[in-house]
Amino acid sequence: MDQVAKRTIRAKIYDFVTQRIVYHTAFWLVMFLLLLSLHSNSHSFFTKFSIESVNIFFYGILVYFNLFYLIPNYLTEKKFLLYCGLLILSVLVITPIKLLVFYLILHNAETFIIGKQFWFFIATFLIVGSSTIGKIITDWVRHLRERKDLQTQTMQSELRFLKSQINPHFLFNTLNNLYALTLKKSDKAPEIVIKLSEMMRYMLYECNERRVPLQKEVNYIQNYLDLERLRQGKNVEINFKVQGQVFDQQIAPLMFIPFLENSFKHGLNTHLSHGFVNILLEVENQHIHFYIENSKSESLPTQTHKRSCGIGLVNVKRRLNIIYPNSYKLEIHDDPNTYGVELDIDLN
Repeated sequence: MDQVAKRTIRAKIYDFVTQRIVYHTAFWLVMFLLLLSLHSNSHSFFTKFSIESVNIFFYGILVYFNLFYLIPNYLTEKKFLLYCGLLILSVLVITPIKLLVFYLILHNAETFIIGKQFWFFIATFLIVGSSTIGKIITDWVRHLRERKDLQTQTMQSELRFLKSQINPHFLFNTLNNLYALTLKKSDKAPEIVIKLSEMMRYMLYECNERRVPLQKEVNYIQNYLDLERLRQGKNVEINFKVQGQVFDQQIAPLMFIPFLENSFKHGLNTHLSHGFVNILLEVENQHIHFYIENSKSESLPTQTHKRSCGIGLVNVKRRLNIIYPNSYKLEIHDDPNTYGVELDIDLN
């Protein structure tokens, strides 16, 4: 039997067992057998069977009255004292009725009933009270599970939204660059088209996964920088260095691209005749240190620069908080002539 068939069978068994009617029936059957095994041997099997059947019947009436009426209408509404009073009252009403049934169906019922009325009441109250505790626990577990599912759905929606913001933004900038070169009839345009096609293939078909190989992300950065070298010309020095061994590490896609975009859009393109972008990626097992620094014009006010690249950084921080909570460190260095970003990520 293959793994798919086994998983299908397990899923069907789980769906069957978790049906309310199934696990409630199983609970009462186990309860009945337990009471039957604990019953005194002074009675015949038929007498024990009759007594415990009556017990289970009245226990069931009280438990479901508690679950479907008292708890939703009083305990859930925080009417705790009223709930306790009605619970005790219901046990006080049901216990004499149960004893009356014992009296009618059993021989020598007086011997069985006299002296045990208090214990009948205590046993009934404990079982009904246990159903309250069980209801509280199951509701709490279900609430935690629903909250976790909601957080997961929110996280997935958030990531899809953030990635949809990153991809079109980068594509828009690249097409603008290509358009400018085609107007000049530059020989560099075909090379940009090739680089762009490789990057589009990555964005459309590979980076939609939750994690991608780090090597592919490094290749994407290299293509991005090659494209920028073609566009910027000799006036800009672009350095990209990878230290450490890149093997099978997995990382969230397009995590570094907003930093690169900010460096070129808000740094080098702010009226600088000469500038630089230095990028360092240090890899040590499952730990990554990413550092990028670019030159910027002193004529650009610091607050203006912060506002211009603030949206991208906000999106990156939101992605980091979702994907790598408590596993990253992000620092911004905004100096008069340079702007730097330092990011440490623990991929585990």
